Amino acid sequence: MTVLDLAPGLGLRINGIDWTVREVLAPTAGVVLEGSDGQQQRQSIRWLMHHPDCHPAKGQRDSRPRGRSHQPVSSQDLTEEQLARARMRAEHVLEAETGFRSGHPSRARPGEPRPAYDPQETTVTQRRQAKVAELAALNPLEAAMLGLAHMSERTLRRLAAQVSKGPVVGFADGRWTRRGGEHPSVTEEIREAIFAVRRECLDRSRISVQARHRLMHQYVRENYPEFPTEEVPSYSTLRRIWPEWFGPGGARQRYGRSAEAAKDASQRVVVHRPGQVIALDTTPLPVKVREAVFGDPVTVMLSLALDLYTHSIVAFRLTPVADTSVDIAMLLRDVMVPLPMREGWGEEMEWPYPGVPATVVAEFAGHKVAALPFFAPETVTTDHGSPYKNHHIVEVERELGCNILPARTLRPTDKFSVERTFSSINSLLLQHLLGFTGVDVADRGADPEAQAVLTVSQMEHLIATWVVKVWQNRVLGEYAPAWGPGEEHSPNSLFAASMLQGGFSLQIPKPELYYRLLKRHHVKIHAGRGVKIGGLWYHDEVLNEPRYLLPSARGGKNKGRWVVHSDRRDRRTVFFQDEQDHDRWHVLRWNGLPPEGEVPAFSDKTVEDLLTETRRRRLAPRSDSELLPVLMELLETATPVAQWPTQMKKQERSSRSRQATQAKTAEADRALVSDGPVGEVVSLPEQSRMIREVVDADRRRRREAAVTPRPSPPPRLGESLRRNSLFLLPSDGEEVEEQA
Repeated sequence: MTVLDLAPGLGLRINGIDWTVREVLAPTAGVVLEGSDGQQQRQSIRWLMHHPDCHPAKGQRDSRPRGRSHQPVSSQDLTEEQLARARMRAEHVLEAETGFRSGHPSRARPGEPRPAYDPQETTVTQRRQAKVAELAALNPLEAAMLGLAHMSERTLRRLAAQVSKGPVVGFADGRWTRRGGEHPSVTEEIREAIFAVRRECLDRSRISVQARHRLMHQYVRENYPEFPTEEVPSYSTLRRIWPEWFGPGGARQRYGRSAEAAKDASQRVVVHRPGQVIALDTTPLPVKVREAVFGDPVTVMLSLALDLYTHSIVAFRLTPVADTSVDIAMLLRDVMVPLPMREGWGEEMEWPYPGVPATVVAEFAGHKVAALPFFAPETVTTDHGSPYKNHHIVEVERELGCNILPARTLRPTDKFSVERTFSSINSLLLQHLLGFTGVDVADRGADPEAQAVLTVSQMEHLIATWVVKVWQNRVLGEYAPAWGPGEEHSPNSLFAASMLQGGFSLQIPKPELYYRLLKRHHVKIHAGRGVKIGGLWYHDEVLNEPRYLLPSARGGKNKGRWVVHSDRRDRRTVFFQDEQDHDRWHVLRWNGLPPEGEVPAFSDKTVEDLLTETRRRRLAPRSDSELLPVLMELLETATPVAQWPTQMKKQERSSRSRQATQAKTAEADRALVSDGPVGEVVSLPEQSRMIREVVDADRRRRREAAVTPRPSPPPRLGESLRRNSLFLLPSDGEEVEEQA
């Protein structure tokens, strides 16, 4: 509310017109206003008070009283030392007023009242004078430490009047509880300038307080030209005001802008059912494991999907390298697919939730289902890592019908649950395993690589067993729901309670969901050659049908193009959805694959190396069959010299191991949609033999294709010299042949 100053000579703005107060009529509670044209009119103060558009004139200082009201002071606003000093001051004042230090005869202390303060013999004035003389006789240093210096009769009278404020607070020194936030020089104009500079500094690069002070001067100068320049607060005042109003301001500019934007958020998300919000995050597994190809200790990444309502670990993945968009897409698919029972799991780990029998779930899934919730996620919250901001993941989340809710940058509170889950897994399970690396290098053991005994598959099985058997049944004290205060709940009990409250939608996605979640490529089909994906050509006999020799009927941005899906973990094949039967998918093989053998799996990294090596050699192949020898040479790096595994470089060994692990993971994901058994990654000697056989067969096939007639064997060395030599004696057979 604006306080109007009606002193003569001051200006008012009414309905956008400036008026000047010429006279205040006190008896009639009215004022005389004069316009810019000299016209005068009389109005009542009541009319001015209730006018909707009556403000002080621009450039005129507000007459708002300085200082702010505050809550009453209590004893909790004083320190222990200040409380002791206040009690001592109260005793002296009460003794001068009543004759007793406690303030009442019923609580008299031994020896009270003293003769100079006996209320039966002295008056209040005499007791006050005696108290002043007593305090003046104290040591000046002691009196200053106790807060009793310069205690006069007037001071005693003033303190006696403060008894109504409290037995202790009334006698405290007012300087101890001085009002905070008092800045008399900050008027409405200055306050407006400070907030304007604050808004401007959010969009600019970071500047110093001196620069902000100059901007404040500029704002006041341009918007309030009549404001006295000498009354603008100094730099030191602005330096104190800025952290009081806007905080310390130690954050970077980009994070400060994101925090300011978060204040204007429309609403907060209240999670009240399973699957409403799923948090995804990835962290390095703090346990060294051994890869399946060479057996070397490596570090893998743990990707986690956590349901924020029940705090259930609904899915997780171990990847040998930093997770990619394909791994995150498969992680989201795992959230929707029921977890099958594994070897060694007992009946206590089978589906236990009421309302939906385990036999019904097993009938829908096609196998026995473990005690782990599965559902279609509604909202997915992630951090700002590259796999989570990838266009592929955004398309996958749209395919699944999920809302994307990215966490704010450097705001761990947006996904604190998944961070605490990582910490719980670390303390409850991983710290007990051999090969644990600790939180940093300083806390690491002597040789965690040598202690690693678990393989990647064994670690994955161990974590899955621990999640189903331990985590889902663990008491979550601080995460009890609002409708059950004080009750003990576990992730399984929370999910069972939600099923009883809102039911359960038994929806299991089709196996073809694997293909739909892969990366899409919009390409053209070339007759006789197929489609080109990532620099490689893929083909199948189905592409020779007349319906695929014409452009696609697709319209829009990718008009006339066909959609092909690829898995970057295994580039040997891509997948093509049938135009007429959408549930049918065709597997397109790479044109460079030999018909009589199978090439080991290779990923995008190998394809990049292949094309780089091809460009370096200035090859311009007409078909992908010419690329096969180059690929074989790259793959042959996995074969050690003279079959010595210890002679291969660690980087090459890790690359080969990662490709094998990724191929195994991709094969396991395709197992749900393929009729054959899940393939196994071959061992190192078998893989080396396979590569050599493929290379030899390809070279033999190319030699036979180059020469149509069978070539005659070359003559022996020295045959021409032996035939034309004069000193060579003919054999018996040659003589008989000449005579004949």
